[in-house]
Amino acid sequence: MDSNTTTALPDLWGRLSGTQPGPDLWVVLATLAAALAVVAPHPVWRVARNAITIAHEGGHGLIALVTGRKLTGIRLHSDTSGLTVSRGKPYGLGMILTAAAGYTAPSLLGLGGAALLAAGRITLLLWVATALLLAMLVMIRNAYGVLTVVLTGGAFLLVSWLAGPQVQAAFAYAVVWFLLLGGVRPPFELQAKRRRGGAGDSDADQLSRLTHVPAWLWLFLFHAVSLCSLIGGGQWLLRL
Repeated sequence: MDSNTTTALPDLWGRLSGTQPGPDLWVVLATLAAALAVVAPHPVWRVARNAITIAHEGGHGLIALVTGRKLTGIRLHSDTSGLTVSRGKPYGLGMILTAAAGYTAPSLLGLGGAALLAAGRITLLLWVATALLLAMLVMIRNAYGVLTVVLTGGAFLLVSWLAGPQVQAAFAYAVVWFLLLGGVRPPFELQAKRRRGGAGDSDADQLSRLTHVPAWLWLFLFHAVSLCSLIGGGQWLLRL
């Protein structure tokens, strides 16, 4: 038992700290096409958007903790909306950064993932994603949220432990493409809702009240982050 543990730990560390060969270009293009097929059609997007909501609310929660706020809970709902509750001053830089983190989180996570893949850190990406999902699970406060995070984390865990290198690479590229492409759509959806007079308490509107900067400028920031992340991350993934 001790001998197996002693052997397994260095092997695991070697996998995490080492690099793995990237997939062939056709696999990268195939995962791009698969991500587009998930993000573009509305019926499929309605289901897949749950994963973007996990990233969105996780972004709120992570920045709340980093800026010294007390994270009290996260809820994920079946209509793909979510709610992150934190305690602290209802104003100031910490609150502004926390509010701004939601719509930017999926794209920035995708950009970070693309950087790891470009460096050949496929296994590290899968394990970091699994660790973040497990950490988020502790803060989920409703049954649907628990189910969603467990299923998502379970997929990462199964691929990390059981799949071969080529399957892991294809899965990792598909996930990162999905984050980059899926991060672009929510700001456009928010823009459409605001044009119809809805979403009066959206992140952009909350930021407007906190900073006295028009909500449309914050919406522009969300668009800029998502599109720039897609361009930059896409170049890394396509090895341009």
